[in-house]
Amino acid sequence: MKVSTAKPFQIIYSLFQHEYLGYLFESFVVQLDEKERLTFQHQNISSQNAVEFASRLNAQDYELIKLMDSIQQDVIVKKYHKKKIKTDDFFLKYYQDSSHQELKEQIQSYLERKRAQILPLLQGKEVYEMGSDGEPAWRKLELFEEKATVLFHFRRNEENTHYFPTIKHRGQKVEFQYKGAFLVCMEPAWMVIDNQLLSFEKQVDGKKLKPFLNKKFIVIPKKVEAQYYQKFVAGLVAQFDVYAKGFDIETQRPLPKPVLQFSSLQAVTNTDLFGNTTQQGTESKMMFELSFHYGPYKLRAGQQEAVHVDVKQQNDHYTFYKVYRKPEQEKQIIMHLQELGLELKHGKGSQEKVAAFSWINRHRKHLEQAYGFTIEQIETEGKRYFLGESSLNIEVKENIDWFDIYAVVRFGQFEVPFNELRKLVQKGKNEIMLPNGQVAVIPEEWLLEYAEFFAFLDEPRKDDETLTLQKHHLAIVQELEAGQLAKVSMDRKLQKLQNFESIEDFATPQNFKGELRPYQKAGYNWLNFLDSYGFGGCLADDMGLGKTVQTLAMLQGEKEKEHCNASLLIMPTSLIYNWQKEAAKFTPNLRVFIYTGTQRNKDPKQFKQYDLVLTSYGIVRLDAEILSTYYFNYIILDESQAIKNPTSNIAKAVKTLKSRRRLLLSGTPLENSTLDLWSQMSFANPGLLGNQSFFKNEFLNPIEKKKDEGKIKRLYTIIKPFILRREKSQVATELP
Repeated sequence: MKVSTAKPFQIIYSLFQHEYLGYLFESFVVQLDEKERLTFQHQNISSQNAVEFASRLNAQDYELIKLMDSIQQDVIVKKYHKKKIKTDDFFLKYYQDSSHQELKEQIQSYLERKRAQILPLLQGKEVYEMGSDGEPAWRKLELFEEKATVLFHFRRNEENTHYFPTIKHRGQKVEFQYKGAFLVCMEPAWMVIDNQLLSFEKQVDGKKLKPFLNKKFIVIPKKVEAQYYQKFVAGLVAQFDVYAKGFDIETQRPLPKPVLQFSSLQAVTNTDLFGNTTQQGTESKMMFELSFHYGPYKLRAGQQEAVHVDVKQQNDHYTFYKVYRKPEQEKQIIMHLQELGLELKHGKGSQEKVAAFSWINRHRKHLEQAYGFTIEQIETEGKRYFLGESSLNIEVKENIDWFDIYAVVRFGQFEVPFNELRKLVQKGKNEIMLPNGQVAVIPEEWLLEYAEFFAFLDEPRKDDETLTLQKHHLAIVQELEAGQLAKVSMDRKLQKLQNFESIEDFATPQNFKGELRPYQKAGYNWLNFLDSYGFGGCLADDMGLGKTVQTLAMLQGEKEKEHCNASLLIMPTSLIYNWQKEAAKFTPNLRVFIYTGTQRNKDPKQFKQYDLVLTSYGIVRLDAEILSTYYFNYIILDESQAIKNPTSNIAKAVKTLKSRRRLLLSGTPLENSTLDLWSQMSFANPGLLGNQSFFKNEFLNPIEKKKDEGKIKRLYTIIKPFILRREKSQVATELP
């Protein structure tokens, strides 16, 4: 029967009981008479035709119509049966046969969720029970904003326990037993009684009320009361108001005391197709578990229960201890842990072992003082970990040719030998055994802040246990001092090496013929400064800025210092004549010997008669074994990028040669990757950048790929004192 939109009409919602699906709702529009009363003229309204009646609908109505559409029987059939089937056949097939219980439970669960959404939205709407003849407005239901309350009564005697609920609404007791009341929804409970549709405070589960619709009370026999109290009654006491006679209920509201426990993640054993076993999840990670202690009760963080009930039996008497939690305070603590970097899910989280103990050491005192935290290890049969103060105090003192290292390592009351700690770190281990049997995890900060320092330390000499560090690791020492990671005693002169402008002035050799430009004089001073501290270096000026003349001036100075041994200058064959000519021009006092040619005399003794030996990379590759028997004053590599490949024969050959000092000359020391620098700088200052494996892990990065700016900056800091490079644009005013 069509409803005219030209005349007054009203939307109503009708409750009815489906033969199989339980209580459902339908939406209708009903024509009104001249006195605004409902007539029998009505029609179903759905999302399909709702727009026709838009003048009397609001957003709440549209949402209700949509939800009610989703629970109609034809929609349910389509949702749970993919193949086409008649509605009657579906219910005959699945609801008449007990073997389809799982499907029926899925459907009921879906309908419960929808009913729980619909019922609160009915507030302020016209709601009716549907008549048996399909009349949608048979009996009007009244909805109240005020929710009803439930009080559960327990009466225990010598033989059993009786319990039953009482319901109150607006302060008045509601008589609902044997009154034809029924539950429309179970989770949460909505009950129809005396034309009223009631909802309940505390989200009452309808299953707890349903047995009493037609029953005065339930009897709990004495023989099962202990189990029943623990599994059922405790839950009621926790969630609802309970009046008890025959046992006690004690309410407690203690403050929560947070307890953070940790343990090693246990290994998980897996077996492959061939029966081989492998372990995963070893002790490289630590598990954290947060709980809150309310008096004697330990409650795991992340649990939803706002009230915890513990049942205690003493002789024949029961006491229910009802403990109210502080959910807001717990939440605040969990959020603070998250802000400090500890992520927890359902009260649990994990971190890598080293990071975990660093986190504990960093935040333990703060958490203890701010929230009264207890941080402890879960008792296991495995390792007992040390929790306490740890310290590493390092003192670096400059010696004649190296730095002496003095260090004290403490874990609580125990002092640990520094070299033992260093060796463990070098082996990739992060634990150290203390005298009391506890295991101390080496702090993550030490592993990060002292990684290079540990890597570059020399082993102690046999006659002295003091560790040493080569002076060319000056940058590492200065970084330790700047970061307040070590106490450093160093000559002020050595400190100036990081600041090229502060290097002292050295007199130009008396027998040098010519005049050095200011930037060339600065380069000459730098070369002499390196020499005074026993360092090698790389003069990397642009081509044409006079690397040759600066080097010759330095070599002339070496002669005038009366260094007896000859220096060896290695270069591409094409450059030998130029060096010979430049030496004759600027340093005619130098005795120069050309060591080349197929008929060359291969006796190194002849070098004693000369100040400078010129040769090529090709000759050195052939005569390395012979040349290595002579101890040169300087070995200088011109176009030193020739040894950029550390695995090449020439790179291996020049590193076998012996000298007091080493120098590199190159306008392009870095061509392909940072490994070019490692090969050359490890020749000039052996050990400056560690071994090749260490360097690859720490710094290697092809130039043509995206740069890791942090690594490049770190590498630059280390090599900065030992490379001098000026571009033509920098010294343009000094050029002719």
